[in-house]
Amino acid sequence: MLFLISPAKALDYETPPHVTTHTQPLFVKQSSELIEVLREKTPLQISQLMKLSDALSGLNVARYEAWGPKFTAKNAKQAVLAFDGDVYGGLDAKTLDAAQLDWLQQHLCILSGLYGVLRPLDWMQPYRLEMGTRLQTGKGSNLYQFWGRQIAEYLNERAQAELTPVVVNLASEEYFKVVDRKALVPRVVTCVFEERKADGYKVISFMAKRARGLMVRYAVTHGLTTPEQLKGFDLEGYRFVPVASSTDRLVFRREQKA
Repeated sequence: MLFLISPAKALDYETPPHVTTHTQPLFVKQSSELIEVLREKTPLQISQLMKLSDALSGLNVARYEAWGPKFTAKNAKQAVLAFDGDVYGGLDAKTLDAAQLDWLQQHLCILSGLYGVLRPLDWMQPYRLEMGTRLQTGKGSNLYQFWGRQIAEYLNERAQAELTPVVVNLASEEYFKVVDRKALVPRVVTCVFEERKADGYKVISFMAKRARGLMVRYAVTHGLTTPEQLKGFDLEGYRFVPVASSTDRLVFRREQKA
């Protein structure tokens, strides 16, 4: 199985990584093309394009200027340890040992507006470029057109080693849209996480994000190999709900926040 998650806006480059193992990102040429487009924009244009405050747009303009095609321990950090949002709080990769991080490297892909796909141990330089950004490039008016079939083709390549290839979608709709479903060969299983509310069960964004990270943590700590095993997920009060699920849509619910 290959798990897909979204990146995070929040980054942590202050905490030193607890492992030195790393890999180089795969789509540096494409990232460089995007950086060149972003460098042509003023802080005001970046602010308007990404709906950022003046301070954040200034920070990211500086990041684009500092970004380079050579990744080192001084300018980069392993992606799964650098991202710091809700998903990554659930995954809590900084508490995984070297063997578990190696499992992640074999079974997890992080979708990214700038990097296309990041493996967990790929060195990543800091950036902000959400997949939904309407950035005009030579390939179209947005990042979906820029990436085209490339990400689906990469996932197909990764899946070739599997007898029954499966992609477990734990990414947001914004990010999963970059995977060209017509070009994608593996079966896709999507996990949905719902909370009990007065008027029924609802997907609550920040809770669902954390749950996606928890699901990846459950998979790595249990060494899961099939979608059927995902149904045993029970962290922080979630339970699989067969009556609300289908073959390729697994629904997990909890009665109250753990």
